[in-house]
Amino acid sequence: MARTPKCRKICSFPDYYSFIPEDAEKKGIETIVLSLDEFETIRLLDYEGQTQEECALSMGVARTTVTAMYENARKKLISAVVEGKRLCITGGNIEIDRERNRLKVAMNEKGETIMRVAVAYDNGNVFGHFGRTEQFKVYDIEEEKVVDTQILGTNGEGCGALAGILNIAKVDTLICGGIGGGAQRALQEAGIAIYAGVNGSADDAVDALIAGTIDASSEANCDHHDHEHGEGHSCGHGSCHH
Repeated sequence: MARTPKCRKICSFPDYYSFIPEDAEKKGIETIVLSLDEFETIRLLDYEGQTQEECALSMGVARTTVTAMYENARKKLISAVVEGKRLCITGGNIEIDRERNRLKVAMNEKGETIMRVAVAYDNGNVFGHFGRTEQFKVYDIEEEKVVDTQILGTNGEGCGALAGILNIAKVDTLICGGIGGGAQRALQEAGIAIYAGVNGSADDAVDALIAGTIDASSEANCDHHDHEHGEGHSCGHGSCHH
């Protein structure tokens, strides 16, 4: 039996997932897929200026692995730019690095039978702009009953960082108001189900989720500056600091 590859650690999920030449024909354009671990090598080496040894340590892999991923990632980027192809960031054998992610998460242990739901939260209500969420109210649900709640602060980070925080907190489902395409992609990569376009009381929204009557749309867009939210756009920017 083949050995399962070791997960590559990333700091957070990206804010932007899709790039396309401005004057390209959108129908039938070839897509190049850059995995999240390949993206992380580019981010660490070219954007943050780390050495390959530092990058390998950050990602928890061998330097030879970093070298191979980096060379492959650069070929993909060059091909996309020179040949005018769509570049899509998705997939990869990754996990969020709890140590590097500056948004530390202190949550109660999650039992195997618990469903953990996070609500973008503001003064008792569902907050309308996911990318600007400063607090989540987190509900642990067991046997269709809320058994625990906690408030999770975010320091007002952007979509990619917020998805990482929810992933670290072992959240299964997010309830929110407006949410952009980039944020939806980040949450998808984090394995988190989304109920968007929700408003009103956070507690009532969770009760409706439990009852199966929640009024939500996974296609809801952020309701501020909607015209700016094209494919892959998000509200704000997430980052990691060492």
